[in-house]
Amino acid sequence: QVPLVESGGGLVQAGGSLTLSCAASGRGFSTYPMGWFRQAPGKERDFVAAITWRGVAYYADSVKGRFTIRRDNAKNTVYLQMNSLQPEDMGVYYCASRPLGSYYSNQYEYWGQGTQVTVSS
Repeated sequence: QVPLVESGGGLVQAGGSLTLSCAASGRGFSTYPMGWFRQAPGKERDFVAAITWRGVAYYADSVKGRFTIRRDNAKNTVYLQMNSLQPEDMGVYYCASRPLGSYYSNQYEYWGQGTQVTVSS
């Protein structure tokens, strides 16, 4: 088991920044790719970013240039730095570990409980 716990969500004005954290417990974290997804009310859970165990990052087109994913394997933590936030970035952000297929798919083995991000215009 790799329980995941997200933190760092909150309310921010448009144009502002937030950094989300995802702390993992259990063995194997440092070897698993990690992903961030978000889900707006009434919509599907969408891919935001992913990072391989070596630190290679992948992003959704909508967040490229604004969001940065990174990981600290010594701390068993993955981060999502979000800049220039817009109302369309609002939603519950989920951390995920160990993809079962494509990094872009929501088929991951482990998921956190999510953290809410609200952007006011």
